[in-house]
Order: sequence, then C-alpha cells, then structure tokens
Amino acid sequence: MSTETTTSESSARANRSRVRDLTLVALFAALMAICSWISIPATVPFTMQTFGVFVAVGLLGGKRGTGAVLVYILLGAVGLPVFAGFSGGLGSLFGSAGGYIIGFLGSALVMWGMEKLFGTGAVAQIASMLVGLLVCYAFGTAWFMVVYTTANGAVTLMTVLGWCVIPFILPDLLKIALAFLLTGRLKRYVPQ
Repeated sequence: MSTETTTSESSARANRSRVRDLTLVALFAALMAICSWISIPATVPFTMQTFGVFVAVGLLGGKRGTGAVLVYILLGAVGLPVFAGFSGGLGSLFGSAGGYIIGFLGSALVMWGMEKLFGTGAVAQIASMLVGLLVCYAFGTAWFMVVYTTANGAVTLMTVLGWCVIPFILPDLLKIALAFLLTGRLKRYVPQ
C-alpha cells in the first residue's frame, strides 16, 4: 500500500507540476502579446515584445521561457492578433518585420543555451539577454533585407541597420535592464 500511495502522490505532484508549467507558458505568451500591443509605429514598430521575451526566459528558465515564445509565435501564425498593431497570421511572419518575430525564438534558444552553460547568475543573465538581442537583430535584419529587396530593389546593410537596428539599441538596452531588475525581484515567486 505505501508503494502505491507514494507512486500515486508522485504522479499527482508530476501532474500538478505539468499543469503549472503549461499555465506559466500560456501566461507569458499572453504577456508577450500584451507587450506587442504597446507599440510606436515605424518601419519596424517599437514594441515591448523583446522585454516580454527577456522576462519570460528570465523568470521561467530556458525551457519554459522558450516554450512561451514558441506558443506566442504559433498563436500569431494561426491568425490571432498578438503581434504589433494587433496583427497576426502568416503574412505578418513573412512580412518585413517577421524575421524579428522569429528572431525572438532564436533569442530564447540562445538564452536557454547560455543558462545551461553559465547558469543563472546576474552576469550570465545579462550576457544571455545581450547575446539573445544580437541574435534577434541579426536574424531580423537579414530577413528584412531579403523581403525589402524582393519587393523594392536592392538596399544596403547600413541603410537597413539605420532603419531597423540603430534606433532600437538604446530602447532595447533599457528593456534588458528593466527585465533584469524585474526578474531579480520576481524570481522567488515563480516556481522553478
């Protein structure tokens, strides 16, 4: 009887843990959607999406945080208006700014990898956010250049960086600082 009871209790704990994890992933995917709606229109809109990505991975850890980013992207891909400007659908992902959205997944994966390699200390977390941001910039900029060139003709890398990266550097660094401070304060309240 005690073995069955222990197995039953262990199974119940595992189920509660899975439900909690799925709930947190869904909650942070919703947070990223809300962050995307905080938007200033531009060639690539100024949003709080990257902040949402950094907070999700910072608070949930690499696996669940990356899951939240993936769920967010999939919600948008099926047409829910979770992207900037209340947009969604494959057209948003294949448009000029879509590479930055897909780049969020690259950011989360890099942050997860760095978490595995270097842990979750303050320096490692800030470094992972910075490298994750660079991955997002690189993927998004390459994507933007391909889409823009296909639709409008050739454009230089420096021009695209001037449109899509340089204006975002300072705001994104502020988002990283805010996400780092917030995750430091809230981490103890999120079950690991």
